[in-house]
Amino acid sequence: MTTSLARRPETGGGAATVSLRGLVAFGKFWYGFIIGDDWTVAAAVAAALVVTWLLHAAGVAAWWLPPLVAVAATGASLRRISG
Repeated sequence: MTTSLARRPETGGGAATVSLRGLVAFGKFWYGFIIGDDWTVAAAVAAALVVTWLLHAAGVAAWWLPPLVAVAATGASLRRISG
């Protein structure tokens, strides 16, 4: 006697496969967009955002920190690849 749990459905699995493929593609896009060629720039910007949040929680105006870190990290990355 075969139960319905043991049988494989003939239809209905395609939507889950498409959704999973879309989710994987979405994740790969954002990984490539954020991390890109140099993960150190992404790490520096993430650290700057955390420090900015901590300074803001302490009452310090630190809006200038993320742009400064982004420019400095990008400059360091360009210097590294240019030799």
